[in-house]
Amino acid sequence: MTHAFEPKTTAYEHVIDHLRTKGIRITETRKAVLAYLIDSKEHPSAEMIYRDLRPDFPSMSLATVYNNLKVLVDEGFVTEIKRNKDTTTYYDFMGHDHLNVICEKCGKITDIDVDFPSFNRIAQEQTGYRITKEVVTIYGICPDCIAIN
Repeated sequence: MTHAFEPKTTAYEHVIDHLRTKGIRITETRKAVLAYLIDSKEHPSAEMIYRDLRPDFPSMSLATVYNNLKVLVDEGFVTEIKRNKDTTTYYDFMGHDHLNVICEKCGKITDIDVDFPSFNRIAQEQTGYRITKEVVTIYGICPDCIAIN
């Protein structure tokens, strides 16, 4: 069965293999949500994913999408993004090193690829914490919003 969202094979297979190793069930909807996130050029919300996948998975519920996103977040493959003054959570597949830049006015989220030093070692040395995840987000005003003012 071919779906509209064909995954980038290596990242997709890596995540699926990891989930199998952990004993996490690999359902058709889990595979579809993963493929959607990998292929997405946006930072979709659960509602957007649900809306776009529903034609191919008519029995899928919004709760199923949220449950699949939770697994992917818990396993470190997806990160949650919050925008100022917006209660919606957006999701980002972390298949490559990048930072998210969020416009404080319109909420647009843009990825930038950058060689970014990790703060994990420094944080661990200074606090004694075992660092499990590092998420860095930059906020600013996008060129479109600057042009309006």
